[in-house]
Amino acid sequence: MSHPLYVAFIWHQHQPLYKSPTSGISLAGSQHYRLPWVRLHGTKDYLDLVLILERYPQLHQTVNLVPSLILQLEDYIAGTAFDPYLELSLRPTEQLSDQQREFIIEHFFDANHHNLIDPHPRYAQLYNTRQEKGQAWCLTNWQQQDYSDLLAWHNLAWIDPMFWDDPEIAAWLKQDRNFTLGDRQRIYSKQREILRKIVPQHRAMQDTGQLEVTTSPYTHPILPLLADTNSARVAVLNMTLPEYRFCWAEDIPRHLQKAWDLYVDRFERTPRGLWPSEQSVSPEILPYIINQGFKWICSDEATLGWTLKHFFHRDGAGNVQNPELLYKPYRLQTRAGEVSIVFRDHRLSDLIGFTYGSMPPKQAAADLVGHLQAIARMQKEHQSEQPWLVTIALDGENCWEYYPQDGKPFLEALYQSLSNESRIKLVTVSEFIEQFPPTATIPGEQLHSGSWVDGSFSTWIGDPAKNRAWDYLTHARTTLANHPEATEENNPEAWEALYAAEGSDWFWWFGAGHTSNQDAIFDQLFREHLYGIYKALNEPIPSYLRQPVEIHQARAEHRPESFIHPIINGRGDEQDWDKAGRIEVGGARGTMHNSSTIQRLWYGVDHLNFYLRVDFKTGIKVGQDVPPELNLLWFYPDKTMVNSPAPLAEVPDTSPVNYLFHHHLEINLLTQSIQFREAGEDYRWYPRASRAQVGLDKCLELAVPWADLQIPPDYPLRLILMLSEEGRFCDSLPENALIPIEVP
Repeated sequence: MSHPLYVAFIWHQHQPLYKSPTSGISLAGSQHYRLPWVRLHGTKDYLDLVLILERYPQLHQTVNLVPSLILQLEDYIAGTAFDPYLELSLRPTEQLSDQQREFIIEHFFDANHHNLIDPHPRYAQLYNTRQEKGQAWCLTNWQQQDYSDLLAWHNLAWIDPMFWDDPEIAAWLKQDRNFTLGDRQRIYSKQREILRKIVPQHRAMQDTGQLEVTTSPYTHPILPLLADTNSARVAVLNMTLPEYRFCWAEDIPRHLQKAWDLYVDRFERTPRGLWPSEQSVSPEILPYIINQGFKWICSDEATLGWTLKHFFHRDGAGNVQNPELLYKPYRLQTRAGEVSIVFRDHRLSDLIGFTYGSMPPKQAAADLVGHLQAIARMQKEHQSEQPWLVTIALDGENCWEYYPQDGKPFLEALYQSLSNESRIKLVTVSEFIEQFPPTATIPGEQLHSGSWVDGSFSTWIGDPAKNRAWDYLTHARTTLANHPEATEENNPEAWEALYAAEGSDWFWWFGAGHTSNQDAIFDQLFREHLYGIYKALNEPIPSYLRQPVEIHQARAEHRPESFIHPIINGRGDEQDWDKAGRIEVGGARGTMHNSSTIQRLWYGVDHLNFYLRVDFKTGIKVGQDVPPELNLLWFYPDKTMVNSPAPLAEVPDTSPVNYLFHHHLEINLLTQSIQFREAGEDYRWYPRASRAQVGLDKCLELAVPWADLQIPPDYPLRLILMLSEEGRFCDSLPENALIPIEVP
């Protein structure tokens, strides 16, 4: 029997608990929220995603709504949630203090400016003024109307373009400037109007069968770490763990039961699927999930790889090898019973989450459909009796900020193409499992303990700051346990504060690996939730909770934090490079480069290109103060291939400049022309075509397509930069080191 290729999209909609349990009441009867992201993502990302899908009724999908998100949406709908951004948006500008004006200037441009700010002339004008003249100048010179317009636009820009045909919203967009307090109050009312439709729309589409709505543990905790923080050593044997072992498996059924009850109340049916927080699973948590009644869960291909002791390699086009192992559900068998599990295709999910936003929408949609068509051909070649299920699961809110028009053109092009493709059928996970129950079995005890990040928990534990936070949580949890009289019925404040503190998001932002403009606020919120436990128990507050878990300061050198998609124009846009790796050069790496004309290097990747940015010191003139030729040389560790020495004269016989390299890209900084070469036999170099992009203005920016290098995904390589003049070696960067790169 010939089957179509079944595809299950799962969109994960989540926000941590921004509600502060210790800040008191900000307005009569209201709750104070530290950050505005529930409200802003609510007007931009949750409703439009399913409204676009509704236009294509034959396409079925799954959406995960985390309980902590639903509860906070309801606070805003009720008008009882107020965050600092909202309170300032509703304040008369003549009543703004200097401190509040500083906050507005610093934070009311917190958005991707290419897609949320630049399309609106007045908002773009204010942003460019701040960028060019600085915050201090704005604080001194901006008038009340400037602040009023900025307050209005920060809220308007986060309203999805799908709603721009609303008469009021259309009038505001046309108005552009001269917004009044009354305008800002009506914008807030419009936000609540949009928020009010989110859950009912999901419920209605689930009732028609087009949508499956799933849930997550109550406040999005990592269940394997709640069961035992020692589970982190399954994937990382030598991980440094917190001083105190957190081992409170009894909290797991509480999170699951509260999520279950909330779901039943809001959707008037029982949930079938569970999105484990951070797609984290372990053998220990399976009985709790099964006993609660969930029928299926999802995780990442890395978890399946660890479980099967099989690494999923990909070909040069990015298509997975051994697809028959990945593209099917499995049955997890335990003494408590069975639960099905699907594993997402990590690369396809990441293409939507991190790369397609930088491509023309129709091209991006065609690329994804092309990958699915290639998988459909592989399915036909395998002649499998069981149909394949490709699971694409990802964050359903944050990526759209990087797409034109919040992803609407991309999704419309994608859904139209999939509607026309008879070999591909979009289904909910439950639909597929009910029609084609899993035939492959994994013993529960064989399941790997890991998450969607590298199949480990190192993103949330192991770093000194993360471990310190776990120790704080352990002490608070033990304190609550020492009060058996404090039950959820007679002391809900203590338990709600505990559930909030057990959420995964706080540990994500602590320590190395991730940073944002709100790190200090996330730190504060975590400690406030712990503070709430002690306060509810009438216990003394530990003094350490009055100090940050870590010192939050700008880091100098660091590895890339996420994919980047810079516009290559030589201007070094700060938002384009804020997640890139950074290497300090001038005066920061020893005596050799104390007088270097190059100040720092930035580097990063997406699925299409490798990116490099070179910052010169102020006043530097290319060709006079810095050599006119920049050479990029790629070194491939542990790969058998033809290599050659750097094609430059007078290269020192020292590591790593004396290594043998396989690819060489020479950039003439005066003409911005490029020459690309590949190593050949007998230490020769042969010219090759290249589609690299170069931009030189305030800095040098470069994009080198992976297609130029012709190496498969998931491959490590190294890079060194050499400056030269007329083919003669002058210097190398970084000093005595190679830049590590991972091909996505």
